[in-house]
Amino acid sequence: MAIQRDISGHILSMAREYPVLTIMGPRQSGKTTLAKMLFQDYKYVNLEEPDNREFAQKHPRDFLKKFSGDLIIDEVQHVPDLLSYIQAIADDKNKKGQFILTGSHQPQIKAGITQSLAGRTSVITLLPLSISELKSSGIVLERDEYIYRGFMPRIYSENATPRHLYQNYYATYVERDVRQLINIGNQILFERFIKLLAGRIGQIVNLNSLAGDVGVSQTTLTSWLSVLEASFIVFRLPCYFNNFGKRVMKAPKLYFTDVGLAANLLGIEAPEQVFRDPLSGGLFENMVIVDVLKTMRNQGRSPELYYFRNQNGLEVDLILCKGRDLIPLEIKSGATFDSSFSKNIKLFQKLSEDIKNGYVVYGGDKQANIEGTEFINFREVSAALFNKGKRGKVNRQNGT
Repeated sequence: MAIQRDISGHILSMAREYPVLTIMGPRQSGKTTLAKMLFQDYKYVNLEEPDNREFAQKHPRDFLKKFSGDLIIDEVQHVPDLLSYIQAIADDKNKKGQFILTGSHQPQIKAGITQSLAGRTSVITLLPLSISELKSSGIVLERDEYIYRGFMPRIYSENATPRHLYQNYYATYVERDVRQLINIGNQILFERFIKLLAGRIGQIVNLNSLAGDVGVSQTTLTSWLSVLEASFIVFRLPCYFNNFGKRVMKAPKLYFTDVGLAANLLGIEAPEQVFRDPLSGGLFENMVIVDVLKTMRNQGRSPELYYFRNQNGLEVDLILCKGRDLIPLEIKSGATFDSSFSKNIKLFQKLSEDIKNGYVVYGGDKQANIEGTEFINFREVSAALFNKGKRGKVNRQNGT
């Protein structure tokens, strides 16, 4: 089953403005499928294939001559030097949308763009499926089913088993990606590190403490965490501190780009295990925050997202910046309505006139507005924040 991607309109718009499009994102997030679907008349070459990669590395001019015309180049980070030759063709032809590049690692592509394609390419980040994309395809699940399944397209388009997919995903990631970015002497310690990060989902990560748990230096863990971010496995949510004084925590919180991978690393093998897991609240928070991030990316918006915590114990799970306006969100996994969920939002609003009415995002269906704070179901976040689609109750399904 083909699932329409919300980012399609933005990609096509950028293809009318730039000679080169660079689509970045995690492995298996649907980059290749989407590029082929949107640009069906283009030639296609995959640099994961050894013969194509060797040809492009040794004979870049002949490679681009062989695949002349409109072209999709998959996993272009394998041959970053190719970007300089693409620049020359783009400048010579001055044709919009001639090259569609995809990549799974940020450092190599970013370096190439800075050196060769600055001003010539639009960089687009494609993350796994959003709740609204699934909803548009008629797939509406319960809270714990979303967390267990995650949002990788193959789970829904091919009905892949989540447990098997994420196990293979992790194995492929370590074998292919990590070894290209750094030399890991002990793969078991690296795996322990990733699982420990899953156990700290939604928390401020103390690498000094983790170094003792893993058995390697803090410097090594810093390097490993950078690689995980560069490969779109995890991301760090910064703390908002502008104009709120020095008594604000500034360390970021850590989340996984796909909550299904985090659930798998925690040993969750069925939806029924999610709610019983001690980290169920963190997993739910992860899912909601990443869904907001996906919606912004899909609309071509710069994702100005933060959390807030000060030394007095006041914390707000998510802050969305819209210009000068700050929109706070509290995220609660429970399905039972509780008006006290909005307490921190009210306290936060006292800090600045720029802080607007916020939202409590929770697992229940009851909608309410209490002194300006809206209580909404987690499936309605995108519609509430970005006026996307119609809000309201929906019929639930168990899958495809």
